[in-house]
Amino acid sequence: MSLDKILSISGKPGLFEIVTQTRTGAVVQSLIDKKRITVGAHSNISILSEIAIYTLTEEVPLREVLKKIKDKENGGPTSISHKDGKLVLEEYFFDVLPDYDEDRVYASDIKKVIQWYNLLQKNNLLGALDAEDVVNSSDEEE
Repeated sequence: MSLDKILSISGKPGLFEIVTQTRTGAVVQSLIDKKRITVGAHSNISILSEIAIYTLTEEVPLREVLKKIKDKENGGPTSISHKDGKLVLEEYFFDVLPDYDEDRVYASDIKKVIQWYNLLQKNNLLGALDAEDVVNSSDEEE
């Protein structure tokens, strides 16, 4: 399962996996409680593979940030909670991505990244981060 199939939907907690696409949107399944819902094309949907984090020099794809967290945590859940305070979240994120842009990456963004990582870890979807490297490197060779 690649991050192309994992979504964040504005106003809904957690992450969702695309089950099938419809003419007017998609049927998605929550990674939290496995409930299925239909979302319309008008919904504010973000595909995880298209999200990037601002650094002082460039935008780093979310996949790379999640991989850094996975390496830091040896594939386990994060050592902090997404509910921790702003300073704890920022200190943790600074360890993961030392040059992130503190002016454009808010504590609420860090909270989401931590929460998303833990959801992906809990649902055994972190392997998608490594699988995409194989696909991306084979694309570059052609």
